[in-house]
Amino acid sequence: MGYRNREEAGAVLAELLAELLAARADREDAIALGLVRGGVPVAAEVSRRLRIPLDVLVVRKLGVPWAPEVAFGAVGPGGVRVINDDIARHLGHEEIVAVLRHESAELRRREHHFRRGRPPLNLDGRTALVIDDGLATGATAGAAVAVARSLAASTVILAVPVGAAEAVARLRRSTDELVCPLVESDFGAVSRFYEDFHQLTDADVTALLA
Repeated sequence: MGYRNREEAGAVLAELLAELLAARADREDAIALGLVRGGVPVAAEVSRRLRIPLDVLVVRKLGVPWAPEVAFGAVGPGGVRVINDDIARHLGHEEIVAVLRHESAELRRREHHFRRGRPPLNLDGRTALVIDDGLATGATAGAAVAVARSLAASTVILAVPVGAAEAVARLRRSTDELVCPLVESDFGAVSRFYEDFHQLTDADVTALLA
């Protein structure tokens, strides 16, 4: 079981999210936030079908130097910084500073590129639909959820078309709702669940946001 492409995955999510938002009466202030890059076409389809605003959430997870998939925190727009002290205490000060410097620079580059001509992201009191094309380790999505909370979203809903069972179970604890129609114990890679999983360029993302 899987999807033809990210657009079909977005259509499936949109149907489930429509039911969820109607039940919660949260639709009026909802915003679809695509994670760069693969989450943006999925979020664009959700935005189109639910007739809600589309924006991009640029986050950079702060990976442990010797195990980059393990996040000790995240940085997000507006100088938001989220640190997991339980993991960060195993790192030296210089290691933390080096990762922060590198990821903050990349965040600024991407923010400048993707938010060109767009106002700063404002989630104050809104329902944030954090959307990606899949959930493997969950590190980036977890960082995005933390950043959305730090940006004062009233409700954070993580929506992914497919996810690894372990990551889904873990992230349910940090979200108000988690929508994932396809949960797999034997996961592998996100690409396994798409017929078309081509790599997106910055230009592709910019065009979708336009």
